[in-house]
Amino acid sequence: MITLSNVLVLAALLFCISVAGIFLNRKNILIILMCIELMLLSVNMNFIAFSYFLGDINGQIFVFFILTVAAAESAIGLAILVVLFRNRNTINVDDLKSMEG
Repeated sequence: MITLSNVLVLAALLFCISVAGIFLNRKNILIILMCIELMLLSVNMNFIAFSYFLGDINGQIFVFFILTVAAAESAIGLAILVVLFRNRNTINVDDLKSMEG
């Protein structure tokens, strides 16, 4: 039987991996976007676990809204990434410093 604490530990582990991925890899924008998505999925895992163990459906409904925002964020992020790659021929963050205002 899977307990609530097991799911919360797994979600916390996924969240820590995503935060470590953002801090350790600041060069590639694609990996940073993937770490942000992993962070959102770990939060969704918490909502689903609490929703299931408390018998309330509100957490599961909230997950659908988060997934919608995450899909829009990833689509817009990847579109910006493609445009940057076409114009600059790189997706490294260090090479994009000339875009600072």
